Amino acid sequence: MKTLYLARHAKSSWKHDVNDHQRPLKGRGRKDGALVAAYVASKMEAPQKLITSDAVRAHSTALYFKNAFGLEDALFETNHDLYDFSGQQVMTVIKGLENDLDCVMLVGHNHALTSIANMIGNKRIENVTTSGFVAIQFDINSWSDVVIGKTIKSVFPRDLK
Repeated sequence: MKTLYLARHAKSSWKHDVNDHQRPLKGRGRKDGALVAAYVASKMEAPQKLITSDAVRAHSTALYFKNAFGLEDALFETNHDLYDFSGQQVMTVIKGLENDLDCVMLVGHNHALTSIANMIGNKRIENVTTSGFVAIQFDINSWSDVVIGKTIKSVFPRDLK
């Protein structure tokens, strides 16, 4: 059995004169990211590894989850391949995960995460919103065998306000 957590980065700010990769979170993003992370950590098993896009907004969001789950630094990593909007690179990361890991969390971007949640989960999700979280469980032993799993949880900021 494998469980995949997908989280979209929190709301980012466009007011800074930086490239897309460097955009920070805005105030609402910081609040929503912390809110969703705390809720998810109170309801779900901690992942054995958390992998985030190296974009500032995703990395900042991932830190909320890392702290809420109480993960050690060794279980937290960045991967530039998650700075992906189509989902192809994200799927390559998923299928390449180490098989000794049964529960992994990825923090990334849309449209990739909504596409993947709908492609490999059994529940239609219109849009994985900023700070959105989706958990999908697979009855498999190898991540390379990921095809369709069961969407077991979805949490969006609006659900908690």
